[in-house]
Amino acid sequence: MDMDDKDYLILRELQRNARTTNLELARLAGLSPTGLQKRLEKLESAGVIGAYVAVLDREKLGYDLMCFVQVNLRYHSVDLVRKFRAAVKAMPEVLECHHITGEADYVLKIAVRDRQQLEAFLVNTLTPAPGVERIRTSLVLNEVKSTTALQLGADPEPKRQPRRTRKVQDV
Repeated sequence: MDMDDKDYLILRELQRNARTTNLELARLAGLSPTGLQKRLEKLESAGVIGAYVAVLDREKLGYDLMCFVQVNLRYHSVDLVRKFRAAVKAMPEVLECHHITGEADYVLKIAVRDRQQLEAFLVNTLTPAPGVERIRTSLVLNEVKSTTALQLGADPEPKRQPRRTRKVQDV
């Protein structure tokens, strides 16, 4: 999809605050309200904008533990992988699930209220999931950075160092 600076400006503002009014977005982008609406519809239909959501503070809602759980499957048949993924999608504790390379097959980001809920999730929900062979859990001690915002627009070109040339001296 071809996007211009106005599209990127709109997307940056929506990432910053999805409640920005269309009138304000139009003003920021230098567009008419109708022109803005056409751009938003184009971005939505192309799937660039997937959803408008509220980012909640998990700790204020009583979810004190954030964990990353690495999962290894016993084997990797298409059917088993499909069943495992379906099971994970149905687990409300799982915020994200990524199929990864390296030591583990999957890494899950989960939020739970306390150690008891973590234990219940690991023992009663994740361990019996199809194909699970090994689980390794890491507790988050401090969230240093958490964002959903992507870097948008043309990435700045890397600064190139001027080529150094040596002067050849006559001997």
